[in-house]
Amino acid sequence: MGLLDRLLGNDHERAATKYAGRESATDRAARSRRQGHRRNTTQAARQGQAWEDRDRAQERGSRWYRAAR
Repeated sequence: MGLLDRLLGNDHERAATKYAGRESATDRAARSRRQGHRRNTTQAARQGQAWEDRDRAQERGSRWYRAAR
């Protein structure tokens, strides 16, 4: 038992009683990240499709020669 535990009490015991039933900061941050990922799926899918369309257009038309396909 350290000096601070003797002066202030045990943090684990205090946390178990004072913050019982509340969401921890870690859990709150994880939930926020998950919600953010779900919120951006449509935008990410559109950006991916646009990238693919540009890439295919570049493959088809930007060569000065025509490769045999």
